[in-house]
Amino acid sequence: MIMASLLLMAGAKEMRVLVMTPTPKMHCESCENKIKKNLRFEKGVVKIETSVEAQTVTVTYDASKTNAENIQTAMKKIGYDTKVVSDKPQENRKKK
Repeated sequence: MIMASLLLMAGAKEMRVLVMTPTPKMHCESCENKIKKNLRFEKGVVKIETSVEAQTVTVTYDASKTNAENIQTAMKKIGYDTKVVSDKPQENRKKK
């Protein structure tokens, strides 16, 4: 029983949600696609959402494989400086 619990804990991923604002600002779908196309290659990135209207990039990532600093570095490589708005654990949503 203890061994099974340890295996479950070892396999558990700490998913985090990082919200950033990019500089220069995104102004079109092409900007959004550039970000999505390049960030998907960052190890541990699970989901990328962009919003031109809100000027945010939201990245869901596996904290055991990467971190906010690595994602910001990847953004810088494609020409965007970023400011972190939030970096918090992903909320587990259970269906009822």
